[in-house]
Amino acid sequence: MTEQTISVGGYLATRLQQLGIGHLFGLPGDFNLGLLDELLGAGRGPVPLRWIGSSNELNAGYAADGYARIRRGPAAVVTTYGVGELSLVNALAGSFAEDVPVVSIVGMPSTAAQSAGLLLHHSLADGDHGHFVRIAAEVCAEAVVVRAEHAARTIDRVLRRAVDSSKPVYLGVPADVARVPVNAAALARPLRLLRSDVEAAAEFRAALTEHLSGSTGLTVLAGPRLHRRHLEDRVRAVAAHGGVRVATQSASKAMLDESHPATLGVYAGEFTVAPATRAAVDGAAAGGTERLVLAGVVLTDFLTGRFTHGFDPDAVVDLQLDHARVAGAEFHGVHLEESLGILEEIVAARTGAVTARAEVRASSARPITGDAPLAHAEFWPILQDWLAPGTLLVAEAGTSFYGALELTLPDGCDLLGQPVWSSIGYTLPAALGAVLAAPDRETVLLIGDGSAQLTVNELGRLLEQGSRTTGPAPTIFLLNNEGYTVERAIASPEAVYQDVLAWNWTQLPAALGAPATAVFRAATSADLTKVLAERRADPQRPALIEVVLPRDDAPELLKVLARSIR
Repeated sequence: MTEQTISVGGYLATRLQQLGIGHLFGLPGDFNLGLLDELLGAGRGPVPLRWIGSSNELNAGYAADGYARIRRGPAAVVTTYGVGELSLVNALAGSFAEDVPVVSIVGMPSTAAQSAGLLLHHSLADGDHGHFVRIAAEVCAEAVVVRAEHAARTIDRVLRRAVDSSKPVYLGVPADVARVPVNAAALARPLRLLRSDVEAAAEFRAALTEHLSGSTGLTVLAGPRLHRRHLEDRVRAVAAHGGVRVATQSASKAMLDESHPATLGVYAGEFTVAPATRAAVDGAAAGGTERLVLAGVVLTDFLTGRFTHGFDPDAVVDLQLDHARVAGAEFHGVHLEESLGILEEIVAARTGAVTARAEVRASSARPITGDAPLAHAEFWPILQDWLAPGTLLVAEAGTSFYGALELTLPDGCDLLGQPVWSSIGYTLPAALGAVLAAPDRETVLLIGDGSAQLTVNELGRLLEQGSRTTGPAPTIFLLNNEGYTVERAIASPEAVYQDVLAWNWTQLPAALGAPATAVFRAATSADLTKVLAERRADPQRPALIEVVLPRDDAPELLKVLARSIR
């Protein structure tokens, strides 16, 4: 019988589809054209991979990151050698910092050209074609160049690494390797992913049972790594039991509906808005009859209130992507899916626990409708009243993200941001990825004028793709406050480097390829209330709303952050 074969590019495309990927982000270049033809060829599963071309590689990487976060699985981005892949590095670093599995696929010069050290275009003209692979290795869990003789095994190993580590990976594919035939038999077997060590899991179960025995209540601090493994339902299952309260980190706000009786809201050390939330989390770690469980938590400066959290992670229960700790004892090879499931089983089996319920926090500020210039004190309450249940709120680092943290979101909402890497401009392309990953969901983007100017060349594609959604089309709130407000709040507010050029924002959608976009400008509370009513009446049309805000005004939580940094 003749062995069935498939090209290396086709093999990679099929594996990506088996992992649930339906879109490829990126840009063409002469070193990846043959690879792209193989990746996008017909017959790779029921529906071929769909190409989403970006304006530059940085935007493509941000879009892939947003896509991966919302579809709760890996994404893929394709670039060309040297000039293309280097433009992607910042996005890959953000994905690494925030545990997002993005597969970077790079079309490279031929194996012979690399081996001969030819001085090619897009290279550093020194004969060393390993520079860029080494750079990628610094921001990826694994970076390899695919060789023809081991292509299928290499692809499988690296894709497993992306999923298991929840980190980006790099696959360099030389031009001559992309079309090499390989045995297709392995494609009949799905990749084996996220398998916990059985003995370690049993030891963890015993240790956790003992640790929780005699406790009268349980507080869970839920972090963003739970999102990466699509474990929100597991958190809700734990929260359904008596004696359980759940706080979230800012990067996982609203993981549990903020109307849920067990919710404590967002915890961030001294940046915590509600004092009762901070007292509950820190108190559970104080050694009494309460117990604290960290689940998928990341302990960076902004997520902990500049390291003012009141607990020692080595003294409580800490559930991480590939290991768990119980009061200092570590259990390697216990994946977060497994450890959280064990926690839910133990909590469900307990009897006589005290039912501790959190007080639901609602915003006390009310919108002021009038002709006075709009300020943050009015903008955020008006926005809160307008947001619909189930909305995906995408908020840019700085003003937008910290304003969004003060909202009480309707049920079913999620907040997508990048508080760890905090690369400005991230959210505009990330919103494109989110819209493609969840076309039936309403997406609302909040971004400032300074941030938007970095990646605005993806605006037209976001709006054009948004017009094809099955749910409400995306709405973009462009917060125009004349520059870098968060930097002004930290130091030197009058410095020339804090300014940006004033753009005519409402003309940009048409100029960038989305002329059917509804455009608005709101400078007062009355303006904004009227605009939002019009927007809700025409939900299938993408919209850009320029919101004019004072240069030196900011949400209260951002002011607290700036004072701390200052």
